[in-house]
This record gives sequence, structure tokens and C-alpha cells, in this order.
Amino acid sequence: MTTDRGLRILVGLCATVLVAAALQAGQTIFAPVVFAFFVIALVWPVQRVVQARMPAGLAMIGTVLVTLVVVAGLAMCIAWAFGRVAQWVVANASQLQALYNAKIAWLESQGIAAAGPLAEQFDVRWLVRIAQGVLAQLQGVISFVVVTAVFVILGLLEVGQVASQLAARGESAAARGVLSGLAASASKLRAYMLVRTFASVLTGVLVWAFALYMGLDLAAEWGVIAFVLNYIPFIGPLVATVFPTAVGMLQFGSWQSVVTIFAVLQVIQFLIGSYLEPRLAGKHLAVSPFMVLVAVFLGAFLWGIPGAFIGVPVLIAALTLCEQFEGSRWVAELLSGKGAGGG
Repeated sequence: MTTDRGLRILVGLCATVLVAAALQAGQTIFAPVVFAFFVIALVWPVQRVVQARMPAGLAMIGTVLVTLVVVAGLAMCIAWAFGRVAQWVVANASQLQALYNAKIAWLESQGIAAAGPLAEQFDVRWLVRIAQGVLAQLQGVISFVVVTAVFVILGLLEVGQVASQLAARGESAAARGVLSGLAASASKLRAYMLVRTFASVLTGVLVWAFALYMGLDLAAEWGVIAFVLNYIPFIGPLVATVFPTAVGMLQFGSWQSVVTIFAVLQVIQFLIGSYLEPRLAGKHLAVSPFMVLVAVFLGAFLWGIPGAFIGVPVLIAALTLCEQFEGSRWVAELLSGKGAGGG
């Protein structure tokens, strides 16, 4: 019996590795499909409510148009903010090089022998290439949004039919579990996105207001970037803090200003991410922080930035489905982050 159980675990691990390899190899198709399922889970209840008041075709068209406007607006904000920062880096590359050389000279004056090797590691051309690479990556956002929109439209056309087919198989325990799990997953994902969006908007506004108060360049851009990156736990807030701090180092040139910028931005991210969000989300969205971090890094490894964004929603949906079946319920309980008493 022990041998059979060990064999099943080994086969499961091998299957997981093969699935992950397939997901990474098929990123062009799988990533838009997963995002489309995510968007459908968010907007289908809206379409169902509208559908009760007007013809189904018009309700679907209206829902799709509103969804496309929201997604396109978010994509344009991302492209604008990151594009502006990349252009700023290219335009100020020589100043960045001069600042770096000045810091290296200071290290040498303090007798630090590593200053010479460090100076050779930084080159303006290398920095410009990174900024240009960011601009090139932003162009792929448009094609990704278009492909995802196509899958969303096709999915919204069939989601009612699929739900009816699952409901018709109600005598099957597996069908009932899947149907209940999908409904619960959609509800949790909507709650998750509502909380995350509120926290992201608040973070963006506070970061913008603070950057404006400090006189930091690209204040509006930092607010938009903080808003967008807050959807990616752990990694996003860190990046949204480090980049403005680096710009403040170049712009103000004093360590007091740099420390102030970094400290205040960290306080904003900590209060919203570690205090406000958990209280708004409640226990029904509880997930182990360790698994959240794993989901973010695994998603980033498989699909880059889109994967980092979608990693936590996929984890929430997977754990919700596990809750519906007796054999996998222990997985959801183990990874929920709740105490033994359910608290």
C-alpha cells in the first residue's frame, strides 16, 4: 500500500512538471485563455442581470463593450506610465551614469577596493537597452488584449450553455461539485478583485499625492504604476517603491530625501497591503501567504508579468474547487492560511 501511494505521488509530481512545461511552451495560447476565463468569471453575473431586462444579444454586446473599454483603458494606462518612465530613463541616461560615477568616486575616496570593479559593471548603453526593451514589451500588451478579448467574446456566448449542461447532469456528484466550485470560485474572484481594486486605487492616489508633495518627477506616472503593480502581491509593491526612490536619488541627490521617499512609500504599501486588505477580504478569501508568494513567482516563471498577475486568482479558484470534493478538501484547508479552529 505504501509503495502504491508513493508511486501515485511520484506520478503526480511528474504530471505536474509536464503540465507546467506545456503551459510555459504554450504561453501564447494558454495565457489569453486563462485571462479570458478570469474576465468571464468577473463579468458574467453583470451580463446575467442585464439579460433579464433586455434581449440576450444586446446584453452580451453591452457587457463585451464595457469589458473591452475597461481592459483597453487599463492597458493604455500601463503602456503610458511605463513608457513615460522608460523614455525618462533614456533621456536622463547620461545623468544616471554621472551619478553612478560620483558614488563610485566616493567609495574610492573611502578606500573601498571594490569601487573599480563596480564601475565597470554599469554602462549607459546597457541602461538604455533595458529601457528600450521595456518599450518593446509594451507593444505586446496590445496584441495580448486583442487575443484575450476574442476568447472573452466567444466564452460569454457559451457560458450559459455550459452551465445548463452541467446542471442537467445534476445527478452526478462530480458535475455538482464542479458546478458548485465554479460558482463559488467566481464569487470569490469578484470579491478578491473588488478588494484588490479598492486597495490599488487607494495606493495609487496616495503614492501620486506623496510624489507630488515631494516634487518628484513623473508623479502621475508613479501613481499609475503603483495602482497597476498593486495587483501583483509582494513583487509589485516592491518595484513600485524602488523605482521612484531611484529617481529621487537622481533628482534630489541627498540621502535624506531618498530615505524619506523609500520609507513613506513602504509605509503606504505596508498599511494597505498588510492591514487594510486582509480586513476587507475577510476569512473567506484567506490563503496562506507562502502559497500566495509561490503563486506569484510560479506565474511569473511560466508567463512573465501576466502570469504574476493571474497567479493568485488561479490559486483561489483551484483551492475553491478542492473544497468541493472530499478527497481534496484537506488541500484547501492546508493551504487556506486558517488556523485549526477555522479562524
